[in-house]
Amino acid sequence: MIDLVIPDKAHDESRQGEALVLEPVTGKNNGRKLYIESYGCAMNFSDSEIVASILSEQGFETTNDFNNADVVFINTCSIRENAEVRVRNRLKEFKTAKSKNPGMVVGVLGCMAERLKAKFLEEEKLVDVVVGPDAYRDLPNLIEQVDGGQKAVNVLLSREETYADISPVRLNSNGINAFVSIMRGCDNMCSFCVVPFTRGRERSRDPFSIVNECTELFNAGYREVTLLGQNVDSYKWSGAESSESEVSSSESVTVNVNFANLLEMVALINSDLRVRFSTSHPKDITDEVLYAIAKYDNICNYIHLPVQSGNSRVLEMMNRTYDREWYINRIDAIRRIIPGCAISTDVITGFCTETDEEHKETVSMMEYVQYDFAYMFMYSERPGTLAAKRYADDIPETVKAARLTEIVALQQKYSLVRLQAQIGKVQKVLIEGYSKKSKNDYCGRSDQNAMVVFPVDERYKPGMYVNVLAERSTSATLMGIIVD
Repeated sequence: MIDLVIPDKAHDESRQGEALVLEPVTGKNNGRKLYIESYGCAMNFSDSEIVASILSEQGFETTNDFNNADVVFINTCSIRENAEVRVRNRLKEFKTAKSKNPGMVVGVLGCMAERLKAKFLEEEKLVDVVVGPDAYRDLPNLIEQVDGGQKAVNVLLSREETYADISPVRLNSNGINAFVSIMRGCDNMCSFCVVPFTRGRERSRDPFSIVNECTELFNAGYREVTLLGQNVDSYKWSGAESSESEVSSSESVTVNVNFANLLEMVALINSDLRVRFSTSHPKDITDEVLYAIAKYDNICNYIHLPVQSGNSRVLEMMNRTYDREWYINRIDAIRRIIPGCAISTDVITGFCTETDEEHKETVSMMEYVQYDFAYMFMYSERPGTLAAKRYADDIPETVKAARLTEIVALQQKYSLVRLQAQIGKVQKVLIEGYSKKSKNDYCGRSDQNAMVVFPVDERYKPGMYVNVLAERSTSATLMGIIVD
């Protein structure tokens, strides 16, 4: 996998394998230490926050050294083959630590749980407990089973579980940006993807719980929320809202909320709360959503819209349920309704039977859109997917690699072009902290999700907005100065 420029927060490679550390909950310490590290997408890191919340209520304290832990969890991802290799290698390290501390509980959480439970538990004997994404409430009981000498498994998928009532502990947070899960699961049966099998059917969270969580985050000092879902544009909730009449009688009012409505509800919390979201699906993103983005200044002008391929036949094999023309129509709508909106994408090269001519259509799509960012991959067959069952992975690795090299070079060109177009313009930037390279510089993101670096000004602190005049750029970063 190759990521270009600053990764979107939904795909932050720098966080892979990150271990969480929390402040102890006063009066609840049970004397046991928890170590948990996460791999994969932002949904996994958000899930780890839910797990931490559940176990901290049970008295667990966290440690950043698994050798000192009583319970060790690894939150897994099945999207990419290299993630599985890393997780398996990591489990072997945990097994070594367990040999020195026989009472240690080692567990696998998340997307690998269902698919590899037998291997992890019985064949390789690497773990004691396996827990799927919908079973985290059961963790205290499962740990108790392991303490009693049994192996424990719960990988049942739910059609109702959204964890809406659990306030996630914010892990390793800067106190400024937060992820908020708005839905779970996925109904899109893309032929290359395991998510519908590992995360279950799509279900949307109560919008009022989402607004409450975002409001609490804002009141706690957070200034940016990213609404998360495998396919946010298909968010749909219908339910009853109780309203009091002037004569104090209550009646049930049915409320229907789609993603455009939800965006507006969150944006209205406060104009100083920035709203981002990930990920959109080309078949579902509507003009109504685009007009909502255009209406509110605090909904960021940035959309991640995976294309995967620029060829209609390949898209059909991928079961993406849109074609080249539909995707271009959505791009044109974004450009028309939200001028200047940044667009990023995902691209897969070398999908089953892809020809050179079909690859060229992906190249031409990239030339047409001129994406700000892109995440580009060679096709890697994932066991259990529709593609693995139906199609031969018949494109030679050398061909896949050559095609990937071509689109990477093209995207580097357009990433630079898109950033250079911002030079001379004033960017509204939310300060996230100091630059990685120097304590003399702040860094933060523009409305269009570009990283901006600028000299520290003592009048401004992280969590505040500043106007920055962009003076120069690399292919990854804008650099400038604060202007009043």
